[in-house]
Amino acid sequence: MAFRQIKLHQKDEILRKKSKTVDKIDERVQILISDMIDTMHHADGVGLAAPQIGVLKRIVVIDVGEGVQALINPEIVSQTGEQTEYEGCLSIPGVRAQVKRPADVVVKALDRDGREIEIKGTGLMAIALCHELDHLDGILFIDKAIPESIERVT
Repeated sequence: MAFRQIKLHQKDEILRKKSKTVDKIDERVQILISDMIDTMHHADGVGLAAPQIGVLKRIVVIDVGEGVQALINPEIVSQTGEQTEYEGCLSIPGVRAQVKRPADVVVKALDRDGREIEIKGTGLMAIALCHELDHLDGILFIDKAIPESIERVT
């Protein structure tokens, strides 16, 4: 198990940069994904994007209680409906806010073995997918938050 340092919003500009496409799924990518999963679970998160640990690669891991999903080069191919829920972020500890997101999304990506997969997300999974994919483009949940809903939590 390897835990990596989670980058914090106020201290690291990498969270505002656009991630690069993964061209080759090699041993380094596999180690990165394993470390991301360990780090996410250790921090009690439901998702983690590679930029959050300082790596500008288009990789996210998500676990909303249905098993871990590792997604390489993910992209949203469809979205429908609307939901507004409170979100938090491992890179912005102690803050939560309501964010309007699609109710249902379909994401196309590669799995750890390089196979093309399609993930359908509803509810929390849709939120997690949108939240983590935003990280790949340097977008944080506070950028989309309903301003009057932003609050500090302990």
